[in-house]
Amino acid sequence: MAETDPKSVQDLTNVVQTLLQQMQDKFQTMSDQIIGRIDEMSTRIDDLEKNIGDLMTQAGVEEIEAATEKAKEGQVS
Repeated sequence: MAETDPKSVQDLTNVVQTLLQQMQDKFQTMSDQIIGRIDEMSTRIDDLEKNIGDLMTQAGVEEIEAATEKAKEGQVS
């Protein structure tokens, strides 16, 4: 068997460790960006739901739905 130079093994180990650390750093950065985007989208969805609710209230949709429900209850009885 051929002997392996300890210095070259140590160099290879260092290169692999460096690459793994760089990959970990990039993965963490990407994860942080994704989480940030999810938080931003969640806020936008909450705002959209609130705006839709406000528009429905202004349009009187809730009153129409309540009247329709009462009419349905009257037909069932």
